[in-house]
Amino acid sequence: MSTHLSRMLIIGLGNPLLSDDGVGWCVAEELRALFAGEGQNNQLYTVEIDSLSGGGLSLMERLVGYDLAILIDAMQSGHPVGTVSVFPLEQLENPFAGHLGSTHETNLQTALEIGRQLNAHLPQPGAISIVAVEAETIYDFSEQLSPPVAAAVPAAVQAVLTLIKD
Repeated sequence: MSTHLSRMLIIGLGNPLLSDDGVGWCVAEELRALFAGEGQNNQLYTVEIDSLSGGGLSLMERLVGYDLAILIDAMQSGHPVGTVSVFPLEQLENPFAGHLGSTHETNLQTALEIGRQLNAHLPQPGAISIVAVEAETIYDFSEQLSPPVAAAVPAAVQAVLTLIKD
């Protein structure tokens, strides 16, 4: 009897050339280093780690074929810089719900709805988690994270590891 392992995708989002916007990539790099020697599987699912700069439709397309996903990204929501938050994708507001103005401006929630309507194999509602790091500088060209965001990377890594174990 064979057992089906679910597939999990962890994606560090952002732009590593725009200071704190690259925090998702930094966390993904740390996770890759942690998993390098031990493999990226556990008893319930296989884990893949990636880094992307896109969102919307391109991010939805990257999620095709996976059962679970963890997205790591910078966020500016008014919390102290360096705060790490973990929540389901559904907790993000969806400003384009119910209509689609342009395929170039689609947010992830709308793109997922489209993909599911097309019967793409995508993580179901509740199966995508966000690990967000409150950012300070996301528009300045720099390959360096601000000190409070850099200091939050280990906490973000731990948040992802906790999600993987749950």
